[in-house]
Amino acid sequence: MTSNTPPYLAELDVALRQSVDLHLHDEEGFGLMVRYALGWVTANGEPYNQPTGKRLRPLVMLLCANAISEDWRSALPAAVAVELLHNFSLIHDDIQDDSPVRHSRPTVWKIWGIANAINAGDTLFTLAYSALADLKDHLDPALVVEIWRTFNETNIELTRGQHLDMRFERQSSVTVEQYLSMIKGKSAALIATSAYFGALIASKDINRAKHFADFGLNLGIAFQIHDDILGIWGDSSITGKSAATDLISRKKSLPVLHGLNASDRLRELYNKPVFEEDDLEAIFQELTVVGSQAYTRQQENHYYTIAMQSLEMANPDPALRPALDDFVNFLFQRTY
Repeated sequence: MTSNTPPYLAELDVALRQSVDLHLHDEEGFGLMVRYALGWVTANGEPYNQPTGKRLRPLVMLLCANAISEDWRSALPAAVAVELLHNFSLIHDDIQDDSPVRHSRPTVWKIWGIANAINAGDTLFTLAYSALADLKDHLDPALVVEIWRTFNETNIELTRGQHLDMRFERQSSVTVEQYLSMIKGKSAALIATSAYFGALIASKDINRAKHFADFGLNLGIAFQIHDDILGIWGDSSITGKSAATDLISRKKSLPVLHGLNASDRLRELYNKPVFEEDDLEAIFQELTVVGSQAYTRQQENHYYTIAMQSLEMANPDPALRPALDDFVNFLFQRTY
């Protein structure tokens, strides 16, 4: 994270814990799974305090609020709601994807079973809506209703994106357009909503906040495409995984889809039931020959440019926006 983010993260963590503690009082039973998912405890209930993930979505919200007004703390209830909703989606995604590990720890379902994990995810979903109710102390009721409506629509987009992601695993052919539609839902929708909420709470101006929403949506798309590039060409010492991981798992990321649509040779290689080491090298070479890396970088730059144009149209306060700019730069610093 940047040097500007610790104050936001510290207050977010306090607000998150207060929200969870208000409704879940036990550490050893029902509440344990939720606190484990949020990175606060081990599976045995011992203190862990290594939050799962970087809290990117609530940070986007608080930084967008701060780019308009120094009273960014008014957005904390919505930031809590977004982070709880995100973790709900992760628990359910891990079940649906049969993922045994997340953030270097066993997933919730792997420890407590699928039924309990679904219950924990549903609890986080409910807690997210409970957190939103606290906005009534800061906002006009009409704006609270607007936030509630947008939150519902975002939930639908998240689940639509997850549905498409699962469907694409079984689908022999996926177009670039279909993939972009999927990541708009699964990866970018909640970032767009986070930016929108932060700006709306700070400015009380829906039209201005919509420019922030456009900024968040295109930033989220660019960030996912950036991640797709790292998944194949990233420096493993920085990304923490082998550069071949996405290829071995046959992940239908944007560069792979571009390559499959452009190369008969690549389709032939991908149809092999098992990849040999030479096959992976041939896939790397073919992706380079057909220009898949260059194409994907071009797409990343395209959506990043739209995001920054939208941010300019949102007219953030020049004296307050540097923290947001630093954060955006941080998101795209991870090297290829």
